[in-house]
Amino acid sequence: MPHRGQESTDGTGDGELAVPMAWLYAEYIADELLRSGDLMPTTSFEFRAGRDALALTVFLSDTDGELSGIRVITQLETWLSLTAYDQPWQEWVQKRLADLTADTATAALSVSATATVPATTAGRTTADPDLALARSAWRWLQETELLAPDLNAVPGGAAGAGEDEGPKVWTPAWQLGLPLGHLAIHLF
Repeated sequence: MPHRGQESTDGTGDGELAVPMAWLYAEYIADELLRSGDLMPTTSFEFRAGRDALALTVFLSDTDGELSGIRVITQLETWLSLTAYDQPWQEWVQKRLADLTADTATAALSVSATATVPATTAGRTTADPDLALARSAWRWLQETELLAPDLNAVPGGAAGAGEDEGPKVWTPAWQLGLPLGHLAIHLF
């Protein structure tokens, strides 16, 4: 997503700050989708898990490097299919992050060889703050566990009907955030 004002945001200047516009835009889209669905409080860890899972989906599905505001509506079906229950989302995220990391490393090598033209890979620069934030979100989603209802528990006995009652299990944040993101897209 090449956004440029009077000062460079792509990190190609003389020590200038590289602004992660693609990641921030993906996060904004995810935030808006979740807020419009009104599924949980915006201050909850569940909301963050849903936002990060959706932001990763939006960011990593952008293979052209141009998150366009006009294309958001046309991408909803793609995001729905990527976040569907029967899809290997976790493997897809890991592969896309590895591919982008490899592309960025290749671009960095080509820049060091020519040293005259800044390298970009699908609109992303070698000093890629977008990719760093995506990796950070993925790390949080993998390493953070949230207490959630155990959907695999066999109902019976004295289990209550309330939301806070019944068996619970610690779940990686991405496993809770992904279905919330999927539902938010449906509700949009």
